[in-house]
Amino acid sequence: MENTESTQRQYALRQHAVALGWPQERILVIDSDLGQSGASMAGREGFQRLVAEVGMGRAGIVLGLEVSRLARNCTDWHRLLEICALTDTLILDEDGLYDPAHFNDRLLLGLKGTMSEAELHVLRARLRGGILNKARRVELVIRPPVGLVYNPVGALVLDPDQQVQQSLRLLFETFRRTGSATATVKVFRRQGLQFPRRPHTGPHQGELVWGELGHSQTLRVLHNPRYTGAFVFGRSQTRRKLEGGHTVKWLPREEWGIVIRDAHTGYLSWEEYEANLQRLRTSAQAQGAERRHSPAREGPALLQGLVICGHCGNRMTVRYHVRRSHLEPNYVCQRFGVEHAQPICQTAPGAGIDQAVGELLVEVVTPLALEVALACNRNCRRELRKRIAFAAPKWSAFVMKPSWPSAVTGMWTRRTAWWPMPWRPIGTKNSERWRRLNKIMNASAKPIEACSARKIALAS
Repeated sequence: MENTESTQRQYALRQHAVALGWPQERILVIDSDLGQSGASMAGREGFQRLVAEVGMGRAGIVLGLEVSRLARNCTDWHRLLEICALTDTLILDEDGLYDPAHFNDRLLLGLKGTMSEAELHVLRARLRGGILNKARRVELVIRPPVGLVYNPVGALVLDPDQQVQQSLRLLFETFRRTGSATATVKVFRRQGLQFPRRPHTGPHQGELVWGELGHSQTLRVLHNPRYTGAFVFGRSQTRRKLEGGHTVKWLPREEWGIVIRDAHTGYLSWEEYEANLQRLRTSAQAQGAERRHSPAREGPALLQGLVICGHCGNRMTVRYHVRRSHLEPNYVCQRFGVEHAQPICQTAPGAGIDQAVGELLVEVVTPLALEVALACNRNCRRELRKRIAFAAPKWSAFVMKPSWPSAVTGMWTRRTAWWPMPWRPIGTKNSERWRRLNKIMNASAKPIEACSARKIALAS
């Protein structure tokens, strides 16, 4: 079901801006953020456009049903308030009219923004509590790995496809016999066996797809405790990145949130699962910190992370060995070989390569070359400073151009509608502009002369 009434109330802000005196052609409705969370500015084109319009000085007023919900993040909210104060842009919502350039109004808007962010935290905490409570009862539906499916009554059972079951049982049996994930992949490849998987994205999302067994896929199956019949929740932790998006961090077993053994039928016992993990640690072929038995990355190799294989185009890794009491590198192209249990592409001794590259650097990077590079850098910085000094006054005049009346109506997901309420200015009764706006709101007859003379109105 959709809340169509809320949407209609949001679009009715255009009529309210018209009632305040702005013509239709100077009212901009921003509704591209409908259905998106205001927790972050990333990915919200509508909010970014609003900030840009205000920052360019094109907006005279921002109208909103609950303006503090424009951004449920104090960083984004206070940045918008700062820009509104610098460009002399007003903010109007159901509760009143605010001027961010005035301390009292800005203080109140800041408190409303803080409460909006706290409200989001409370909502998340309630949702998290409900998820944990459902997980403790083993009723939380979590996407199962290949080989496990939910039956019509909601219970997790083995995949009814016998070929899928036999493939998983063969993988576990082969690993018990060989003791190595790479050896397991080699057995499947040598016998021409395929392994099932269910893509989470793409055109075949959720479908059963067969393909070659890879090394990383084998490790994921061996590390997954759900194949033991256990219900596990909280194996990973999701964090936001500075540039937007999220990153997933896998937690050690002692930090898992909920572990309930024998919750459903599995392919192996918990003891066999732990024995498999121990064998992986012993063979030093597992993911993460378990494979750090080789020297650390901060080794003596000159070109670590820079060498590209000329045969396949993959990036080559570094392996070290001791020769005559010295640590020497080898550049190895092994990514494809490890993943598909095939011979490595090529290996190149690193000592001679590093020596040749070092001699070339010493030959090319002479004191004269360094002086020329530094001189070019200084000239470029000097030229950039000149251009900035030349453009700054023009840019300031462009931003503050008085012939730009503007009205922007911003629409966001959680905006409630405008209800006619008594207007009450906060801390600005002595301002001529506020008195004019008060008269217009009561009469709804003339445009807001103080703002619309040079800018437009933003209704959100």
